[in-house]
Amino acid sequence: MAFDIVECKTMSDGERNGFVGLVIVSHSAAIAEGLAGLVAQVAGPDVPIVTAGGGPDGSFGTDGGRVLEALRQGAAGAGSGVLVDPGSAGLSVRAALGELDPETAAQLAVADAPLVEGAIAAGVTASTGAPRDAVVAAAREARSVDKL
Repeated sequence: MAFDIVECKTMSDGERNGFVGLVIVSHSAAIAEGLAGLVAQVAGPDVPIVTAGGGPDGSFGTDGGRVLEALRQGAAGAGSGVLVDPGSAGLSVRAALGELDPETAAQLAVADAPLVEGAIAAGVTASTGAPRDAVVAAAREARSVDKL
């Protein structure tokens, strides 16, 4: 596959290409990876996507170390919008942000947005070369989009 869909794979600044990326955090690795694949289809190959899904043993849950590494990768280049599913995924992101140095944390913006719709809207917006604030705003605005 030609897209940079990874789970905590190190991406160099050269691979980041100047586009704002996405960090997707979910209790389920399958949901995080599947959503990353969907977003990559609509956003194209230029938007970097990093996922952190599932617990340390492959079960449902969150892995603080995996989340921290995903945030570090997402902070590279133009930074990233961070999308989470409800519950401990958000708590894990908050805890990990507290472990990052201020300059790294400043490269990340957490979107209070629906995970699926928000990630799609954020990915499409990022693919236009929009700045991080616009990418996160698009994710938040997805909350009010009718499906039918």
